[in-house]
Amino acid sequence: MYTFSVSVRIKENKIRYIIGIDEAGRGPLAGPVSLAALCVKVGDQKIFKGGPIKDSKQLTEKDRERVFEKLKQLKKSGKVSYACSLIGSEIIDRIGIVKAIRLGIKNVLDRLSINPKESQVFLDGGIKAPRAYKNQKTIIRGDETVAVIAHASIIAKVTRDRRMKKLAVKFPSYDFHIHKGYGTIEHYRRIKKHGFCIIHRLSFLRNVQSR
Repeated sequence: MYTFSVSVRIKENKIRYIIGIDEAGRGPLAGPVSLAALCVKVGDQKIFKGGPIKDSKQLTEKDRERVFEKLKQLKKSGKVSYACSLIGSEIIDRIGIVKAIRLGIKNVLDRLSINPKESQVFLDGGIKAPRAYKNQKTIIRGDETVAVIAHASIIAKVTRDRRMKKLAVKFPSYDFHIHKGYGTIEHYRRIKKHGFCIIHRLSFLRNVQSR
């Protein structure tokens, strides 16, 4: 069951928006890392009641797509807003995954165009928002307990999976549509056979020899 118990204890009465942030694709050997931010107005959290949904890792692909389409409709109606940023493998290799995630968080918050002073931000795991967002809280396993984070995780996951399916067409030798770039046995086998391609994270593959 999802809760907004942390959000109702907001100290500052200036807070008008609740934002949830999560990422998908931190660990794969190929493809982008995906950051998503979901925003609702304070008092509108009830739109998430009646789920219950789980975080993206616990849902089937079909269920993730269903929730994502529902969120798209809510966005069109103005009931929520969200943004997603994909940071590619070239940038990950150049600045590292931690800084790439920070860049993605900055991107999505910039795209939401919400005044940091009017925002309460909840983030999953160990990620943090820029310092301008004074009212922020990182919640371990937040994607399992806080609805805005759980929905952000779905946006991040669906957006990344769709990108990997498109990349699978461009690079058919690797079956990215199946493993989404993660280090599966089959993916390693494909790397051994075909070598690296331009979307592989070479900084993640320093100890792996291609053909």
